[in-house]
Amino acid sequence: MNEAKLAAKRWWYIMPIVFITYSLAYLDRANFSFASAAGINEDLGVTKGISSLLGALFFLGYFFFQIPGAIYAERRSVKKLIFWSLIVWGGCASLTGVVSNIPMLAAIRFILGVVEAAVMPAMLIYISNWFTKSERSRANTFLILGNPVTVLWMSVVSGYLIHAFGWREMFIIEGIPAVIWAFCWWVLVKDKPAQAKWLSNEEKAALEAQLQKEQEGIKAVRNYGEAFRSRNVILLCIQYFAWSIGVYGFVLWLPSILRSGMEMGMVEAGWLSAGPYLAATVAMIVVSWLSDKMQNRKLFVWPLLLIGALAFLGSYLVGANHFWVSYGLLVVAGAAMYAPYGPFFAIIPEMLPRNVAGGAMALINSMGALGSFFGSWFVGYLNGATGTPAASYMFMAVALLVSVLLTLVVKPAARQSRPQAA
Repeated sequence: MNEAKLAAKRWWYIMPIVFITYSLAYLDRANFSFASAAGINEDLGVTKGISSLLGALFFLGYFFFQIPGAIYAERRSVKKLIFWSLIVWGGCASLTGVVSNIPMLAAIRFILGVVEAAVMPAMLIYISNWFTKSERSRANTFLILGNPVTVLWMSVVSGYLIHAFGWREMFIIEGIPAVIWAFCWWVLVKDKPAQAKWLSNEEKAALEAQLQKEQEGIKAVRNYGEAFRSRNVILLCIQYFAWSIGVYGFVLWLPSILRSGMEMGMVEAGWLSAGPYLAATVAMIVVSWLSDKMQNRKLFVWPLLLIGALAFLGSYLVGANHFWVSYGLLVVAGAAMYAPYGPFFAIIPEMLPRNVAGGAMALINSMGALGSFFGSWFVGYLNGATGTPAASYMFMAVALLVSVLLTLVVKPAARQSRPQAA
């Protein structure tokens, strides 16, 4: 079997599907930031405090349903779970455009979080079923590239849609693609290599043998409880909580931060908001390639998060009177926060066996959701209470510094001892 040919087959077939699916999930959670900057609060009578809570409610629903979704994906089917999730989250996203009061909006944001909760861990499980250790950081990165790439084009498209129609029409239009894509997903996706008709029997056997060989060097873990109590999983949970405070405080409030720093319309805010995500896209690809080449995951996580923290600190020190310098530092912060995702999510399946890795990834991601909830709420609160983004820059910088320290104390995975030859 030609290994290069097999690798190319999987990359070209699987990764576009993975990328599109996560892109649509991210589109329908992040466009709320543009509605916030475009007048949804005034139209529905939402105060600044309630606005930050509404923006964060998504992550509360996201937090509670991570682990059940991941267990279903690991034990039953990623394909079925994502199919129904696509339909429901697309419907909820479009319904946001017809809300008439605050309770309706709060309910839809929470339900959207519940439905999307399993998407990230389920897709990471899917990738671990199809890609080997030497490919996994890059594969994870192409999944998570759906995040910055989507925000990049969404920033421009949403700005134009709001300018041309309004925030209601933006939600309705941007929710429809997920429902259509659900049926494409159902036709194209298989849970395991053994089910794929586009691989030969020889190719299926070779891939399964390589994936099974990688499991032999990982210390056995009996169940989820044992995995969740392990030192490294606990540290990674707290680390990802702190990291996500910075990321989602940034994502949900960037358009509003930009408009508070300089007088501009939604189209201009959309173009400027795209800058950090363009830089993030390039950084993620380069970092994931280097991580797979060197097989050193931590080295490509903590230094970048440190750069992100220093960039936020720089924005705080520069102040509101130097908009373009502050904006340049925000571009650096955005790129540095996104770049380590691929290596970070490659750590877990290399540290834990298949029977518990999916659940551990869900637990870590759920703590990230909790950090996202807190970060998006508190950054919105600080911006509203102080009338300037300076305090939120400092808050996000401190959160990233905590995540740097926690990454440094994670120890390499323990390997199980091999039996001695007779």
